[in-house]
Amino acid sequence: MADLPHFLDTSGLNCPLPVLKAKKAMKTLKEGERLKVHATDPASAIDFRHYCAVSGYLLETMRETDGLFEYIIVKTTTS
Repeated sequence: MADLPHFLDTSGLNCPLPVLKAKKAMKTLKEGERLKVHATDPASAIDFRHYCAVSGYLLETMRETDGLFEYIIVKTTTS
């Protein structure tokens, strides 16, 4: 697994834009690479869990600190 994740800042964007931008970014990654996403939309927690479940990706980290949501997604398939 790659040590340093790729980074995508979707702060200020509302559903469904954070997940749509992450989906586009994930297409550029190789299997095993990680994408770190920052978001401020509270609904993004539901969206990212669902996105990873249906895409086959691993939601490695999901945390919230002072209204900033951070997700680390691992590309575990070649979808």
